[in-house]
Amino acid sequence: MKAMVKELLSAHIGKVKEMEPLANHTTMKVGGPADVFIEPDSVESLKKAMAIIQQHEVPWRAIGRGSNLLVSDAGVEGAVIKIGEGFDELHVDGETVTVGGGYSLVRLATLMSKQGLSGLEFAGGIPGSVGGAVYMNAGAHGSDMSQIVKRALILFSDGTIEWLTKEEMEFAYRTSVLQTKRRGICLAVELQLTSGNREEIMEKMRKNKDYRRETQPWDKPCAGSIFRNPLPQYAGKLIEEAGLKGYAIGGAKISEQHANFIVNTGAATAKDVLDLIQFVKTVVYERYGIHLQTEVEIIGRKL
Repeated sequence: MKAMVKELLSAHIGKVKEMEPLANHTTMKVGGPADVFIEPDSVESLKKAMAIIQQHEVPWRAIGRGSNLLVSDAGVEGAVIKIGEGFDELHVDGETVTVGGGYSLVRLATLMSKQGLSGLEFAGGIPGSVGGAVYMNAGAHGSDMSQIVKRALILFSDGTIEWLTKEEMEFAYRTSVLQTKRRGICLAVELQLTSGNREEIMEKMRKNKDYRRETQPWDKPCAGSIFRNPLPQYAGKLIEEAGLKGYAIGGAKISEQHANFIVNTGAATAKDVLDLIQFVKTVVYERYGIHLQTEVEIIGRKL
């Protein structure tokens, strides 16, 4: 690992740190360190970093703004690549928008609404990156990324870069081909939006934002929805009806605002959150016979 770090540093690819606490890079504010933390400053830098990682046969994973992520207290083995600055370009050509994977989804939705472009109103309150939203097909209010993606530019671990069409991305509920079949990093995405009435679009997005602010605890450290909805049921409703709102283990607590959110009350560990997730799964299964599946991505070493 030391040899790889030395090589990464001499390649001048951006930020390279050893044992960087990932609690600093997730919205839940928990998690141990990454063996090596890399924040490349450009696509070329990322390609160089990936080549070095592959040469040293070190495991890797990419993160964005860390809003759908739960990192083990024991940290993450190998390299963690953060896609942020250097991947935040934006180009608008009529109704076609090309945007970098590191761009803020909320910021993009706000800008597009001000330009009278419709399609991203659902994303007004989703605090992730564009690349992360593509990776997990983020959605809300009856829409998701698959409704607007034309194609996505993906870097694969062998260093190849390829545009994948919407069909090739194999979007499904909160997932894509990047999770299921082809590991890769979303560098950029081309979106197809629709021109509309600027005031109406902005009003719709304001309502969506207000709804999320009123019903979800984004003012506290959390990771978004913890469980996928077992449609036609809703995870939050099942958890609330089971009487679990406000239930806590250590510093992790089921939000009293929305039962499908777990908040860090200040001193939570990842173990507290994982124990609470398991407790909820057990209670819901015993009461309703429904196996809840996590929507939040859990990564890192087993404790």
